[in-house]
Amino acid sequence: MLFLFDNYTLDTDRRELHCGAAAIAVEPQVFDLLAYLIENCERVVSKDDLIAAVWRGRAISDSTLTTRLNAARRAIGDSGEKQHLIRTLPRKGVRFVGAVRKQRKDAAVLAQRATTERPEVPLSLPDKPSVAVLPFTNMSGDPEQEYFSDGVVEEIITALSRFSSLFVIARNSSFTYKGRAVDVKVVRRQLGVRYVLEGSVRKAGNLVRITGQLVDAESGAHMWADRFDGPVEDIFDLQDRVTANVVTAIVPKLEQAEIRRVMRKPTEDLNAYDYFLRAMARYNQYSKNANSEALQLFSRAFELDPGFATAYGLAARCYGYRSVNRWMTDAPREKAEAVRLARRAIEMAGNDAVALCTAGSVLDSIGREPHAAAVFIQRACALNPNLASAWLFSGSVRTHLGDPELAIADFERALRLSPLDQMMFLMHTGMAFAHFLADRPEEGAVWAERALCEKPDWLPALRIATMSYALAGQCDGARHAMSRLLNLDPSFCISKVKDLALFVRAEDRARLEHGFRIAGLPE
Repeated sequence: MLFLFDNYTLDTDRRELHCGAAAIAVEPQVFDLLAYLIENCERVVSKDDLIAAVWRGRAISDSTLTTRLNAARRAIGDSGEKQHLIRTLPRKGVRFVGAVRKQRKDAAVLAQRATTERPEVPLSLPDKPSVAVLPFTNMSGDPEQEYFSDGVVEEIITALSRFSSLFVIARNSSFTYKGRAVDVKVVRRQLGVRYVLEGSVRKAGNLVRITGQLVDAESGAHMWADRFDGPVEDIFDLQDRVTANVVTAIVPKLEQAEIRRVMRKPTEDLNAYDYFLRAMARYNQYSKNANSEALQLFSRAFELDPGFATAYGLAARCYGYRSVNRWMTDAPREKAEAVRLARRAIEMAGNDAVALCTAGSVLDSIGREPHAAAVFIQRACALNPNLASAWLFSGSVRTHLGDPELAIADFERALRLSPLDQMMFLMHTGMAFAHFLADRPEEGAVWAERALCEKPDWLPALRIATMSYALAGQCDGARHAMSRLLNLDPSFCISKVKDLALFVRAEDRARLEHGFRIAGLPE
């Protein structure tokens, strides 16, 4: 049986734990404890239950149990402070509180062959200096300050990614190592980078200290280390100084003028910036409640600073996630607000690649304006060639415009920039649609199954799997995918296919309808 949660897959038959396609080493006892908690996630598990199941009733100390629980948390990116997946209830026991999806092994053969069963092959190094910025340690002693240290790192990643002479791993992949002790050589192998930046952030009252160290991931040698102190009001200057030191250590001949050019303040209002950082912490959780909180916080940020382009763009994307996940309560009003925010983001964006690509994606998916969206998204890709989300959105809009081969190249670039992304299922779904439209349904089915391995109830992936299997002549696969699709969306039928039509070309819309008819979708 496969148990899927967040970006993790626990295979109880093979006794393996994976994050995306990367295998995670887990001690046997820790694996048994994690599997037992996940299998019994509907209830609180007592200490006696764990001892009976994992230690076969043998007496153990409280410290032994705590050590194994902490190891289980680390393996899945959790911690005793956060407890967002494994929660301890005092005097009651422990419960796995993450959203778990069960999947039978025979329903995921293609996906397993395509992802977790393949050997891990180290990614080759890009043809220019490459770096991954790992999450910095929060040294404030206050878990509530976690959002601040994460925000500092995200700003450093954003600043580094603006250098076209660098290859910078996306935040969503580098943050998969959060809360885990990792060897930089493992990071080198899994992310395919030459350099790793580590560090810590301490915020106490009005003072901030940022420490950083740059490591050559091949040799393990330290190339640079320093610390930066200053008041909170100077946080942008501190981030810029870290970035400049990293860049000059990696690319010593880079002109100082270029370094100054890419540095910019996202806002002049520190209160707006604080709301923005809090919003980003929620935005990156990708749940319904977190999405609503992020939307409120982004709104507060641009209320305080009406020129805060990135806040407008990400607020618009919150509505985009609400739409695709069917979380909207008043769809016409919310979609209109999403488009309004997207237009406002574009109006204020200037050279802000994040604002441009997020706003463009909303104009494409909600505003149904793919031609206009493509202009803004491609501008974002030019401004920030390391922005994985921009290449993802570019691939999507190119697919809708009927250019699947260019779309595949964009998706491949997004995958390379963020090889451990927790939103990998979006890239895989995009690849599936592009191959389907390029008349390669067999490959479309493989990519769709990869997406479904990561997110089994993802309707777009189930739709493309149904059509791809049908046109590939794989009747059993088509029937199975359509059964799952109709179980989740019972009213879906041929007459509703037109509602999915983001595709500009008539032949592409016809191909979708033909695929569903071959699969036997009801009229």
